[in-house]
Amino acid sequence: MSELNFEFPGMKIGVAEYPEGPTGCTVFAFDRGVICSADVRGGSSGTLFAHEDGFVNAICFAGGSLLGLEAASGVASEIFAARGHQHVEWLDVPLVAGAIVFDFLRKTGHYPDKALGAAAYRAARPNVFPIGRVGAGANVYCGKGVNGLQGERSGQGAAALQFGACKIVAVTVVNAMGAITDRQGNVVRGHLDRATGKRQSLHQALMHGRSTAVTEGQNTTLTLLATNLKLSSRDLRQVARQVHASMARAIQPFHTQFDGDTLFAITTNAVEEPGIADSAALGAIASEVVWDAVLAIPPN
Repeated sequence: MSELNFEFPGMKIGVAEYPEGPTGCTVFAFDRGVICSADVRGGSSGTLFAHEDGFVNAICFAGGSLLGLEAASGVASEIFAARGHQHVEWLDVPLVAGAIVFDFLRKTGHYPDKALGAAAYRAARPNVFPIGRVGAGANVYCGKGVNGLQGERSGQGAAALQFGACKIVAVTVVNAMGAITDRQGNVVRGHLDRATGKRQSLHQALMHGRSTAVTEGQNTTLTLLATNLKLSSRDLRQVARQVHASMARAIQPFHTQFDGDTLFAITTNAVEEPGIADSAALGAIASEVVWDAVLAIPPN
């Protein structure tokens, strides 16, 4: 496991795993809450509060398929405990969004439950993101979409960039039918021919007579895009869509009927940056940062 060190005030990140799974969760906690918008694509998503734009206190990525959504309730309970279990009005109830990956390509039924979500929240630290096969990326694979070719282990990756006063942090958990592709168009993870040691893109495999492998419900890529740039809810929603669509360059194929890809975009609305004229410009810059995050996932 390696770490990305960055500076992003107001956000903490925590991970926790059940090694006997293996499975885990990754929690993003925001000191004062943030404005959030989500973009959900593909035919097999599992999410919590991802279809509503609005305010969140935390976001939880977890393994365990739909069972793993329970981890988000553990995050909410820990936030409530940190507030001293005080009497609250309905607007004070901690709101934790979530999304899951299917990581049951293993022999155990362990999944990220409420206790694991709470543990990840308690472990949260600022300005550090664990990269590799940890947290929600503890047991994920990519490039599973071709008969006769092998998927390969992936994990969670991250990248960060500062452009003037604007900060951008991108993190992703890749559990995709598609393979990871670099900026030269080369497949660098997934769709592996064990006999030759070479990897193929889906279209190359199809042209050579191979067929797609049906892995329905077993694939999902989860992504968080965080910025401090002041944005309206409408602009944040459009950035989420733009950046999520751009990820099809890094993961091919992407957003298939067998994937449940979800991207959450958040802003702390802390700064204005004259060098970024509109949401399209932010989306163009952020799209490259997200590609960097995908490529940051270390080899097996």
